[in-house]
Amino acid sequence: MTEHNTRHKVVVIGGGYAGTLAANRLRQRDDVDVTLVNPRPEFVERIRLHQFVARTGEATVDYGTLLGEGVRLVVDSAARIDGAARAVRLASGRTLDYDHVIYAVGSTGGTPSVPGAAEFAFDLAELESARRLRARLEELPLDAPVTVVGGGLTGVETAAELAERGRRVTLVCGRSLAPYLSAGGRRYVARWLSRHGVAVLGNAAVSEVRPDAVVLADGGVRASALTIWTAGFGVPGLAAASGLRTDALGRLLTDETLTSLDDDRVVAAGDAAAPSGRPLRMSGYAAGPLGAQAADTVLSRIGGTEPAPIELAFTGACVSLGRRAGIRQLARKDDTAVNVYVGGRLGAVIKELTCRFVVAKRIRREAREPGSMGWPKGGPRPGEPAAAARVVTSP
Repeated sequence: MTEHNTRHKVVVIGGGYAGTLAANRLRQRDDVDVTLVNPRPEFVERIRLHQFVARTGEATVDYGTLLGEGVRLVVDSAARIDGAARAVRLASGRTLDYDHVIYAVGSTGGTPSVPGAAEFAFDLAELESARRLRARLEELPLDAPVTVVGGGLTGVETAAELAERGRRVTLVCGRSLAPYLSAGGRRYVARWLSRHGVAVLGNAAVSEVRPDAVVLADGGVRASALTIWTAGFGVPGLAAASGLRTDALGRLLTDETLTSLDDDRVVAAGDAAAPSGRPLRMSGYAAGPLGAQAADTVLSRIGGTEPAPIELAFTGACVSLGRRAGIRQLARKDDTAVNVYVGGRLGAVIKELTCRFVVAKRIRREAREPGSMGWPKGGPRPGEPAAAARVVTSP
C-alpha cells in the first residue's frame, strides 16, 4: 500500500462484470477514493438472465457481498462525462467530481429495424426487460408457440431453457446455428435442440413481427404468441453524448491501454470498449480481464508509470442447454474454435462452474485481495493483421 497526502478520485460508471471488478482492483492503493455508479442497487448476472426468465435460477447478487471495503455505491445513471470540469453529471442532477473515470457501461440489446420488433418482441439483455419477458411468459399456456430470433449463444441458451421447461419453441437463425462453435459443436447443439422439440430455421430471417406471428423473409408466416429477440447488441450512448469518439456501434474508441483517444483521464472496460477500433468479442469472459486492465491503466497513470497494452488470450466458450446439458467449446488464443468440445452433463457442470467462478473467484477475490486476478495472455499483439480475437460479433 502507498501513503500520499493527495487523494485520487476515480468514478467507475457501470456495475457489471467489468466495472465491479475494476472498482475492487483500484483498492491496491490506499489513496484512491472509488465511487461505483450503477442504475440498480444489485449486481446483475447477465449470463443467467435466460435462467431468470425460465424460472430455473436467479440473476441478481447483493453488492454488499461483492464490493470491497471503501468502494462507494451510488445508485444512479450517468448522463454525461464533463471532461472540462472533470465531473460526471448524473440523471438525478447530482455531480461527481473525478480525477479518472472508468467507462464500463456494458452493452444492451440491439435495436431491431424489423417492422413490429420494437413494439411486439421482447429481449432479455437487461434485468428490466427480462422481468417483462418472464411476466409475459407466465401469462401464456405451456403449449403457446414461442419464437426466439437469433441463433447465437444467447438465442440457443434461451431456446434450450424454455424447451426443457416444456415450451413449444422455434429458433430462427439469420445465419448458421451457433456460428462461434466448431462444426462438431454446432451439430451437437442441433441434435440436442431437435430431441427437445425445438424447430430450428437455419439461414432464415424475420421481416416483420406481429402480436401473434412472425413473418419470414421468404413470405412464410408462423404463429408466435411470444417473440424473443436475441439478435444483435447495442451499447449505451453516454460516450457520444459526452463528446467522445466512438465506433459505429457506439463503443468508446481507445488505444491499446483502453484509454480514450480524446481524454486520457477516461479509460474503458468491457463491452463498451473498442481498443484501436477493433473490439474484443462481447462476453463475460472478456469483461473481467478488461475491467482489471482498465484499473491497472488508471493506477499506472496515478503512479506516473506507462500503462501496459491489453493482452488477452481466449480459450473458448461455454453454452448451457437447459439444466442438464451443455457444451464447453475449446478455441485457439485468437478466439477461433477448434474441433474439440465437451458436451452433455459434464458440459453443463463446466458451464455452471464457470458462472460461479466469475462472481466468486474473480470479483469477490478482488474485493478481498485487490490485484490478485490474472488472466490468459499470449493472444494477438497490437497491430497484428486480421486478428480473429478483435472481430466485432453479435449474439
